[in-house]
Amino acid sequence: MGLIGRILGGPSATAALGQAATDVAEVFRPNATKKMQAAHDAYMAALSEYGTEFQYVGDGRFDRFVNALNRLPRPMLALGTLGLFTYAMVDPDSFTRRMVGLNYVPEPLWWLLAAIVGFYFGAREAHYFRARPQIAPPPPSRTETSDNPALAEWRHAGDR
Repeated sequence: MGLIGRILGGPSATAALGQAATDVAEVFRPNATKKMQAAHDAYMAALSEYGTEFQYVGDGRFDRFVNALNRLPRPMLALGTLGLFTYAMVDPDSFTRRMVGLNYVPEPLWWLLAAIVGFYFGAREAHYFRARPQIAPPPPSRTETSDNPALAEWRHAGDR
């Protein structure tokens, strides 16, 4: 340390040289600690902003009305399909005319309907898929067979 100290000019010069080397290295490779801190700060800022959005939970008439509307599409589709079967049995001629009329609907409109229904149900499935609880795998049992004869002998020795 004496020779390096004499060449560089003392402990303060050595510290300055080390800081300079660190600064040069950070030009080519970012500091992982600073990067993690910046990501954490951004996450906390987004989380606090999201929290302020839901700070005042409204449970008024409008909110209840919108929640009720959000619950309607699935039962309406299911009951509407059953209604079509009933309609086909009650008045087959009128049902046939209306189904023939569906042939005149342009194909892009069918694609649009499929996209709307698909995205609606796909978003619901994605929400429930992400929100499902994670179940940890069961711990391995002691009765598992092993390819290691010494380990198998040791396990059987503990059973005696």
